[in-house]
Amino acid sequence: MTQSNNLEVLRESADEATTLIKVLANADRLLLLCHMSQGELPVGELEALTEIKQPTLSQQLTVLRENQVVETRREGKNIYYRVTSKPAIAIINVLAEQFCKKA
Repeated sequence: MTQSNNLEVLRESADEATTLIKVLANADRLLLLCHMSQGELPVGELEALTEIKQPTLSQQLTVLRENQVVETRREGKNIYYRVTSKPAIAIINVLAEQFCKKA
C-alpha cells in the first residue's frame, strides 16, 4: 500500500471516528447507550430509566438509529432498541469504567 493510499484509508477512518464521537457527544444519547449496553430495552423502559421525555427521547433514538449505532425490532406494540455498533460499545465501556464508578 502506497503512502497516499494509506493516508486515504486513515482519513476515512478518522472521518468515521469523528462522526461517532459527534453522535456520542450528547448527554441524553450517552445515558440511553449506557442503559442499552446492558441489553435490549423497549422505548417505555428507556424513558422510565433515563427520565428523558418525548419528543426528546424519539429525537435522540432517531439520531442513534440513523447513524447505525442502534437497531430496533418490533414486538407487538413495543419497539425494542439494542446497541449494534462495536466501536460505540467499546467507547461506552471505557466511559463507564472511567465515569460510572462515581455514581
